[in-house]
Amino acid sequence: MRIAVAGATGNIGALTIAALEKAGHEVVGISRSLGVDLSTGKGLDEALTGVEAVVDAISAPAMDEAETVAFFGGATGNLLAAEQRAGVRHHVLLSIAGLHRTGGNAHYAGKREQERLVSAGPVPWTIVPATQFHDFAATTVVWAERDGVATVAPLLMRPIAPADVAAVLAEVATGEPKGVYTDIAGPDQQDLVDMARRTYAARGQKIVLVPTWAGLFGPDMAGDVLLPAEGARIMPTTFEEWLAGQGPEVS
Repeated sequence: MRIAVAGATGNIGALTIAALEKAGHEVVGISRSLGVDLSTGKGLDEALTGVEAVVDAISAPAMDEAETVAFFGGATGNLLAAEQRAGVRHHVLLSIAGLHRTGGNAHYAGKREQERLVSAGPVPWTIVPATQFHDFAATTVVWAERDGVATVAPLLMRPIAPADVAAVLAEVATGEPKGVYTDIAGPDQQDLVDMARRTYAARGQKIVLVPTWAGLFGPDMAGDVLLPAEGARIMPTTFEEWLAGQGPEVS
């Protein structure tokens, strides 16, 4: 089966390509560095020739809400239009569990726009909502760190391994469109502050963490907002297993 992966050079995109190729599928990578620009549509028609399914795992640079919505909306619109021209039979979108239970942030607004366009679009679709990844705590610390101090919200979540996300995306892409797929999540509930503390300890890096709702994430994301919905598909890799690979050499 010929399958295209948008966001091919990102973490999830690369892992999804590896999972698909391991299963014997022919994969076309879509990214600006590979000569395909979703923002303009350049190279899309050529890339989608003979493609039966597309996995959308693109990410956006840090921007304000209006810019993020415009970025995701423009890229998704161009991708769907090209898929329709090419006769693509299945569009698979990676999304976020709990996306519609909170205002979230600019990224959440952009992902909601993606979902809106995909669900109303011309190509049969599956939306796969995933919880935050195991490296989410470290990512939020990088965003917030100033002079060795970082604010971290005490979010509750069931983080999932990126490789497990990729495995589901590869599986879904080779099947029939399912509409909104069940949430996918990791096996254990975690607290973001503790995840950050343990990640930096495992890496041998020093950081002062300040738990607060006054940073990147507000109290509208407290409680079970980021937890998967009832009946979620629980993937096997634990945070502890991921943490075991975070040695001092990892930056």
